[in-house]
Amino acid sequence: MKHAVIIAAALVLSGCASIFSGSTQSVTISSEPAGANIVVLNRAGIQVHSGTTPATVTLNRGAGYFKSESYVVRVQKEGYAPKEVTLTGTVNGWYFGNILVGGLIGMLAIDPVTGAMYSLPSSVNATLEPSSAKTSAAPASMTIVAVEDVAPEVMKKARLIATF
Repeated sequence: MKHAVIIAAALVLSGCASIFSGSTQSVTISSEPAGANIVVLNRAGIQVHSGTTPATVTLNRGAGYFKSESYVVRVQKEGYAPKEVTLTGTVNGWYFGNILVGGLIGMLAIDPVTGAMYSLPSSVNATLEPSSAKTSAAPASMTIVAVEDVAPEVMKKARLIATF
């Protein structure tokens, strides 16, 4: 009888998604090419992880009562354009198990508060594009000349941009 009461209390006082999924989730972050620097920011803009790819990061599923957490993953590597990937939580299928197991307490209190009612993508892959910016060590310069001083063959190739 004592065991039955403990089991019944555990089922009534816990949510289904909390039991099966938990309030955190591991997310694998990879990039092409590998070895890129990553920074993970939560919805408040707070850095929760930094490192290099590939990496597995444990992230909170929720950000408050009935609010999924979202993250921005910034990926950058020298010689490549930086990239940002957004991760957003979606409703976890186990949340609906509360209809059978957790009841209203699990559905309206436990899972929404712990964030277990949400799931994040299990993996993220960022494909970085090579940087197209060409840089030169030579200083930039500009020469201003009067139209009368420009050679006629150069003036034939010139075109009018604007008139005042």
